[in-house]
Amino acid sequence: MDLLANLSLGLATAATAQNLMYCFVGVFLGTFIGVLPGVGPLAAVAMLLPVSFYLPPETALVMLAGVYYGAEYGGSIASILLNIPGTPSASVTCLDGYPMAQQGRAGVALFATAMASMFGALFGVVVMVLLSPKLAEFALLFQPAEYFSVMVLGLVAASIVNSTGAVRGLMMVCLGILLGTVGVDVNSGETRFTGGFQELRDGVSLVVVAMGLFGISEVMVSLRGATKSYAGAGLTGSMLPTAREWLCSLMPALRGSAVGSFFGTLPGTGQTVASFVGYALEKRVNKRGASFGTGAIEGVVVPESANNAAAQTAFIPTLTLGIPGSTTMALMLGALMIHGITPGPRLISEHPELFWGLVVSFVFGNIFLLILNIPLIGLWVRILRVPHHYLYPTVIVLICVGVFSISNSLTDVWMTLLFGLIGYVLRLFRFEPAPMLIGFVLGPMMEEFFRRAMLLSRGDPSVFLTRPGSALLLGVAVLLLAASVLPWRSWLASGRLAVRRRA
Repeated sequence: MDLLANLSLGLATAATAQNLMYCFVGVFLGTFIGVLPGVGPLAAVAMLLPVSFYLPPETALVMLAGVYYGAEYGGSIASILLNIPGTPSASVTCLDGYPMAQQGRAGVALFATAMASMFGALFGVVVMVLLSPKLAEFALLFQPAEYFSVMVLGLVAASIVNSTGAVRGLMMVCLGILLGTVGVDVNSGETRFTGGFQELRDGVSLVVVAMGLFGISEVMVSLRGATKSYAGAGLTGSMLPTAREWLCSLMPALRGSAVGSFFGTLPGTGQTVASFVGYALEKRVNKRGASFGTGAIEGVVVPESANNAAAQTAFIPTLTLGIPGSTTMALMLGALMIHGITPGPRLISEHPELFWGLVVSFVFGNIFLLILNIPLIGLWVRILRVPHHYLYPTVIVLICVGVFSISNSLTDVWMTLLFGLIGYVLRLFRFEPAPMLIGFVLGPMMEEFFRRAMLLSRGDPSVFLTRPGSALLLGVAVLLLAASVLPWRSWLASGRLAVRRRA
């Protein structure tokens, strides 16, 4: 009865004309900004944060949340059509979404993305409604050792999601980790690997790395003729998946949503880790795992359901514990504090209309996303009809403008072009850039949690094995790595051949 009463209160709050209007405005602006290369949800929420000062707290949070998960969806559109992830978590969608576009099935990929995003979001909302208190308590059990082990698992998962082999993936992950160490060490204050350049004291921007490795390098590869011309691709046939694809997508969407809901509740992990781990897990358990990376619809469904489920459940530690899981969530906390609301365990009891109104608004917002974007699929796909000599310069200009608008630094623009060249060379030697990006994101976080764990254990490294949760996560990572790197199949095949010869 309490749950029904809370949902009724949330419906009464979210269904007002003002909140519905701002919810729609939020998801619309979030989708539009998510499509633009290099901007993303953080910049979108930051730009609209001053507007929230003049709104009631419930309305302000509903609008900012709509911008947040709307941008997560919008990031997948550029990933599928142009192989340019609008958000870091959308880089996994490139692996199968872009090949589908090249095969003339961009409409199917975008439709599957819309459905998977809504499924994952609603799954996350259900988890948030039923398990918020329990999940918040469970998240508190995670100590720095467990967080470090989660990062290790995420890095191992990232190394095996590419189509060129786990060893190459591990090399790219290590390269990303090294790149993440550039800048001032937060503990000692010493500069590391800056080469004497003052511009690198703050490290390398994630937007610079992502836009260079994926955006600029893709344009260079296309100009070289390494990819086929696909003007008009995605416009052939129906945009609806086949009946077989619907059936094949159900369990991957469910598994991706479960993975995303779990990682969303852990501060510091979020959508990017959820996307990579969900994709890697599905590649192992799915019967069609060998086709991942070549345009399998499951490879689009899994990361999209995972990152949208994580986007919803990320509000659990943010609101119930007052612990932001990302910089974007920190802005959400700032918006609440501006209105005199302190996030934490008492928020649900002291401000039930805000919490439950936000939960119900997630449902309305994702319905708005579906209604808004399914009719626009044809419009998005028509981007591929633009002649390449118009499309590619436009893409480069958008990338440069997006990068410059974040930091107002020409150095970042030149570095983006440099990383584009690096990405181009890596692709020539068949190295996928996606594992490098996740290594760059998780490397500094892993280092921070490692240091915290060592400080708490007084320098005893066995803490990573004596804590059951940490030991379990590291064990899974080792097994996953062994199953990917060691040539089990060739050994088994040679053993069977030897037995047959003896027989």
